[in-house]
Amino acid sequence: MATTETDASKPVVGDETNGQTEHRSLRQDVWRQFKRHKGAVVGLIVLILIVFSAVIGPVIYPQDPFTTNVPIANQGPTWSHIMGTDNLGRDVFARILIGGRISLAVGFAAMIFGLFIGTGIGLVSGFFRSLDGPLMRITDLFLALPILPLLLIVIMLFRDALKELFGPNLGIFILVVGIIGITSWMQTARIVRSDVLGIKEREFVLAAHSIGTRKRKVIVRHILPNVMSPVMVAAVLGVAAAILTESALSFLGLGFPASFPTWGRLLFDAKDYLTIAPMRVILPGFMIAITVMSVNFIGDGIRDALDPKLRSR
Repeated sequence: MATTETDASKPVVGDETNGQTEHRSLRQDVWRQFKRHKGAVVGLIVLILIVFSAVIGPVIYPQDPFTTNVPIANQGPTWSHIMGTDNLGRDVFARILIGGRISLAVGFAAMIFGLFIGTGIGLVSGFFRSLDGPLMRITDLFLALPILPLLLIVIMLFRDALKELFGPNLGIFILVVGIIGITSWMQTARIVRSDVLGIKEREFVLAAHSIGTRKRKVIVRHILPNVMSPVMVAAVLGVAAAILTESALSFLGLGFPASFPTWGRLLFDAKDYLTIAPMRVILPGFMIAITVMSVNFIGDGIRDALDPKLRSR
């Protein structure tokens, strides 16, 4: 017979089955709560399928995404080209698969870069009172900047220099990832700062100070692990924001070159052929939409799973 605490203020630490008490770890509680969010579970499955298709698909699918064949340009779906061809006779489905690799790589790389900046600034700002004001004013300045015009200006200024330095593909990749990361850290910094302000007054942090622990170790060992919950949620949602930003830049013709396809670039190349080959527009747009929706659902599920009030139910 299962037994639970009768006092609502006491957490349920386990279930007793056949005379034995089963204790759940924090990881098990988080996963148990995450599974309750049906949208998050579906989103996780869809995202895994998308990542698997982007990584393994170009190896399994026999068509070369870069080989041109002008006589079959703008062809509809056939057995050899299941999603048709583009205006140069390249296989549309193969280009969507290889474009998924690049779009996902941009999303995850920009998220990591922006998360690193935002977490660092949030920790320093919340922990050191003397640096709080200047860092938050810098954060407010970045929040006040019009992001899209800023992105366009930076890309126009540095695109050619980075192309010459790193090559046309790697140079644009570094530029796009860098500019998205630099303009997406502000919300993470504010969230982390607000958590640090509360955590640094907790008893275990004060005890660490009282025994002479260095501030760097206090931040790394005691404060950083306790702010990882909002950081994880921000990380997941940052992937979706980065993919959308890259798609917007590519759709405006300022992102990756045609030889380095992303879903946004495929949309840009297909917009003039909407009436002739609508699948060229529908497929990359669908991939962007379904990926962003999946990531957002996963972020909602992680946020709920990391909420201690929901886990205690």
